[in-house]
Amino acid sequence: MAGHFLTDDFLLQTKTAHALYHDHVASLPLYDYHCHLPAHLIAADHRFENLTQAWLIGDHYKARVMRANGVPERFITGDAGDWEKFEKWAATVPACLGNPLYHWAHLELQRPFNIRGKLLAPDTAREIYQECSDMLRSPQFSVRNIMRKMNVKLICTTEGPLDPLDHHRRIKHDGFEVKVHTAWRPDPAMAVEDLAKVNVFIDKLEELCDLEIAKFHVFIEALRERHTYFHDHGCRLSDHGLDTAYAEDYTDSEIDAIFQKVRTGRPLNPREVLQFKSAMMVEFALMDAERGWVQQLHIGALRNNCTRLFKTLGPDIGCDSIGDLEVARPLAKFLDRLDQQGRLPKTILYNLNPRDNAVFVTMIGNFQDGSVPGKLQYGSGWWFLDQKDGMEDQLRTLANMGLLSRFVGMLTDSRSFLSYPRHEYFRRVLCNLLGNDVEAGLLPNDLTLLGKMVEDICYNNARSYFPMECD
Repeated sequence: MAGHFLTDDFLLQTKTAHALYHDHVASLPLYDYHCHLPAHLIAADHRFENLTQAWLIGDHYKARVMRANGVPERFITGDAGDWEKFEKWAATVPACLGNPLYHWAHLELQRPFNIRGKLLAPDTAREIYQECSDMLRSPQFSVRNIMRKMNVKLICTTEGPLDPLDHHRRIKHDGFEVKVHTAWRPDPAMAVEDLAKVNVFIDKLEELCDLEIAKFHVFIEALRERHTYFHDHGCRLSDHGLDTAYAEDYTDSEIDAIFQKVRTGRPLNPREVLQFKSAMMVEFALMDAERGWVQQLHIGALRNNCTRLFKTLGPDIGCDSIGDLEVARPLAKFLDRLDQQGRLPKTILYNLNPRDNAVFVTMIGNFQDGSVPGKLQYGSGWWFLDQKDGMEDQLRTLANMGLLSRFVGMLTDSRSFLSYPRHEYFRRVLCNLLGNDVEAGLLPNDLTLLGKMVEDICYNNARSYFPMECD
């Protein structure tokens, strides 16, 4: 039996924490401004066949721990049946004690399935699988109804510049009350370390925009056309996945020559790669600034480390880790280059390496300009850091060196419709952190003051900060 595990006071260690969470944020809607949910499933109001399809497929967090637990790949990404895969996951969960997946898994069974008082393990696997799968096949557990059950107000999915956004149009046409926006993810346009792949992207862009893209300025013209297309379809933020910031010096003639090499398939030297990426990041930021968008920079992932898995399964399957490239100087240079022109858009910085927490918080303080509260944001704990310790470190560092009260809060960054309890997890961690400080005499015992603060962090600040339609 679960006993006292995951009760209403989960993660809430003081009376103050309990009051802040239950009286102020537990019932707030979710403003999920960054995720990777497949929009076509929302458009179709998809119903999953079973719990494996809804919960395991494409989840690289679970794939990593299953491999670490000795589960053969056949039962993770291979041809094993859905029940067999779930059975292996259920056998892995007890080995996850101490890992945030143990918390997340049981929160996700509680909400929306109301599975309480039992822990996922081999002896409970069949019952839980059957009960949840039966619910998922019912109309009440279509993906739109899951979002309704979880009190979701708005989400932003993530699409590349070539996406026609047909699914977003259909969702809007249907009048679905949960607002589903897209976020512009133009990483393929600057991936010149793989010439074949980037040229395929450019060829498709040529066809889509009916332009011959042989010169750099035409490339930017085509991307700007797609940026406008995204804007016209409700997009108001971009997202970039970067190993580090890019701020190499370059001239227009150098970038023109580099682009000619790209289009003719001639390999670039390392400096040319950095110059091209630097120029592209500036161009993308200028587009965002002109349109009043928010740019998000996710910095620090070292991706596709396992050649064996990458060759057989492709990206995003659980062989990425934390990187350790220099980031402070190029990030400062990139932001300053835009700030000097008065064209630095609202920006959110996410770090994956915990050593960079203070670097990122002090960096955003350099470029605040008084135009809006928290114009530059230190993003929530991301990926390997979106767990209790990572969240607490992110919150503490922001409180110590910036303004925690202006923080725009949590997001799921997930491909799963069952991941919304991450918002609850974050809200409980936040309320507990502040509650402990009240009990220690470090903050005033003023629930009106603190209650407004947690409400702002968990919902109001995001609504004010992002320019997406919500109501």
